Amino acid sequence: MNDDPRDDPTKVTNQPALTTSSGRSWLVLGGLMGAIAVVMLWFLQQVNSTGVAMIGIVAIVLLFVAMVEVRLLVSRLRPRLVLMAVCFWLIAGVALACVLVIASSQVVA
Repeated sequence: MNDDPRDDPTKVTNQPALTTSSGRSWLVLGGLMGAIAVVMLWFLQQVNSTGVAMIGIVAIVLLFVAMVEVRLLVSRLRPRLVLMAVCFWLIAGVALACVLVIASSQVVA
């Protein structure tokens, strides 16, 4: 029996999406998340024209472009997948932050 914790298949960092994937799934999910976030921010931009939504849209598009570049330029598998996962979560985080800023500005006004 191997007691090495690095070999635990249930550990989050040992999941196939971060160890053996080609990165295509991260691109698909990142594209879907980015598209939903951009559409949502586009409609919120019409409600609140302070520019927060447009800044968010630009940031999300740049993060998705960074995700594609990481997929094409990083040759080592594990760092590539981790960077793509980070880009995915940053897309979600930027979208959430922009929505919260816009929502809070509507409550105050």
